[in-house]
Amino acid sequence: MILTQVRDYLKQRGQAPLRDMALEFGMEQDALRPIIEQWIAKGKVEKLPEGSACGGGCNSCEPQTIELYRWIELD
Repeated sequence: MILTQVRDYLKQRGQAPLRDMALEFGMEQDALRPIIEQWIAKGKVEKLPEGSACGGGCNSCEPQTIELYRWIELD
């Protein structure tokens, strides 16, 4: 199920841009947002503020264009 796949993806990476997750799961970003919002509602994920760096170190994107999410659940 995609809900658990998104959980596992974010837990493994710590944080990820929406566009990377959309590519990973072969989904449109607009279709993936409601799934991520379920994890936000459960207190497991947070959307980082606009302009946050993704941490990839490539500097190929404008930070303002990145929609970035972070796994925040403590195990």
